[in-house]
Amino acid sequence: MHRKSRPTARRVALAASAVLTAGLLAQVPPAAAAPPAPAGEPTGVKTISNGWTIPWGTSWLPDGSSALVTERDGFGVWSVSADGSAKKRVGTVPEAQTTGGEGGLMGVAVDPQWATNHYVYVMHTAAEGNRIARMTYDGSSLGGYKVLVKGIKKAKYHNGGRLAFGPDGLLYATTGDAQDRKLAQDKDSLNGKILRLTRDGEPAPGNPFGTLVYSLGHRNPQGIAFDPQGRLWEAELGDATRDELNLIKPGRNYGWPTCEGNCNVSGMTNPKKTWGVAEASPSGVAVVDGAVYMAALKGERLWRVPINADSENVGSAKAFYVGQYGRLRAVTTVPGAKALWLSTTNADNNGGQPDGADKIFRVSIG
Repeated sequence: MHRKSRPTARRVALAASAVLTAGLLAQVPPAAAAPPAPAGEPTGVKTISNGWTIPWGTSWLPDGSSALVTERDGFGVWSVSADGSAKKRVGTVPEAQTTGGEGGLMGVAVDPQWATNHYVYVMHTAAEGNRIARMTYDGSSLGGYKVLVKGIKKAKYHNGGRLAFGPDGLLYATTGDAQDRKLAQDKDSLNGKILRLTRDGEPAPGNPFGTLVYSLGHRNPQGIAFDPQGRLWEAELGDATRDELNLIKPGRNYGWPTCEGNCNVSGMTNPKKTWGVAEASPSGVAVVDGAVYMAALKGERLWRVPINADSENVGSAKAFYVGQYGRLRAVTTVPGAKALWLSTTNADNNGGQPDGADKIFRVSIG
């Protein structure tokens, strides 16, 4: 008769160990993937220049040695060194006027080819309306005024006014609806639009309507900036309920006055982010280290909105410096650095502070 062999003590121990090991492994979760490193946030702020009265626009020289800064109501253009230690008035813009509200000398853009052509562009209010003009800056003084675009309707408020060069080498300008809502939807009007033009003020090749108009349906856009992917981001002051951050595409209609904020009307493009007007009322925008930074006037804060390089999604907005510095107007990326220049306009009608009360800060991004 055949007899089954009995397991040895060693075999029993090995079997028990295998069962125990399998049980322990089953309880250990798989290793989680490392989270992506977040984009930096502001780590410090310092005053680099003071004594300003409504500094509205800022544009860096291509070599990053200095920037040009406009003062809205005084019509002056100033050169400020990169560290803020040197400040010099280099000229004024001829035929500029105020509107008793938001008009005056607004945006400035230094030509990317400034080293060879010495061109600087300004947007300002004049007798007949708002203009885009070209001047020459030789590194010490500003002159050679030439009107490129005129007849943009002006008003006490809603004049737009921001200028920026795109990676395509073309000039972009924002215009407000001049308190005439219907103009924003009128393709034949230059108001309530983003314009795209050549160095000579002509409609840029490839513009969607064959005119200067690049996009329409804007109420009072005061901020534009390009990200490293070449996309155009725009900040827009709403009316009574919602301010907007938009991703601008050629020929798109951004809704005003049909929509304020999000809506489901066919043919209208929704914003990527909205805010209540009390917490924003945005002016300038800049892009640095994976985020759009948006300066807020009434909101008296700097908003940070993460953007995705691979999609059009944006992250949660976060506010910095709430109420610390008052009304924030221009925010500009510092060339070659993870840093911003940020200016106040507390000496304007809404800020109520005396002339010379405004400042320019440098914000470090960690």
